[in-house]
Amino acid sequence: MALDFQRKIPASFERVRGNEFGYNAKQVDQFLQRARVALETPKAAIHAVTSADVRGVSFDPVKGGYAAAVVDAALDRLEDAFARRERDELIAAKGEDAWLREIGSLSGILRGRLHRPDGERFRRPSKKKARSYNILDVDNLCYDLIGYLEEDKPLSVDNVRRVVFRCAVGKDGYEETQVDAFLDRVVELMAAID
Repeated sequence: MALDFQRKIPASFERVRGNEFGYNAKQVDQFLQRARVALETPKAAIHAVTSADVRGVSFDPVKGGYAAAVVDAALDRLEDAFARRERDELIAAKGEDAWLREIGSLSGILRGRLHRPDGERFRRPSKKKARSYNILDVDNLCYDLIGYLEEDKPLSVDNVRRVVFRCAVGKDGYEETQVDAFLDRVVELMAAID
């Protein structure tokens, strides 16, 4: 698993032009080095790294930094590698039934929100002019997720990772942080299943 991941991650990433913003190269390199150690030799790692850590990492924007799309693609592969290891470790420690119970529990929580009525799946921002996500866009993704979870319709975890919603303002949309937190759990589930 670690060797497969290493073959897919370049030693250095493509950079954007000097006047464009990209990810801080030093931060990216430090995080990936820490993640490689945690993936290859978890017992020797000073800092444990999980799939959630990879999913939640962010880097400062700097001029001439690494191209975000290339780094994001590498992080997606890294997250998948950690998710597979976490699944395998849980199965080895507690058995496949424990893994299935965990997946079933998370799936049940997600389905509860997915089956709420249109326009009521997530809360609205409390501030009038706060940025929010277009309700129709989010609800449409929820239908795709129901199809994936309940009707075995194909949906890539990368589609969920890269989804872009049109902007709304205030109560005309869903609160961004709640939708983002929900999608993090969806990605967690999909990465564990696939």
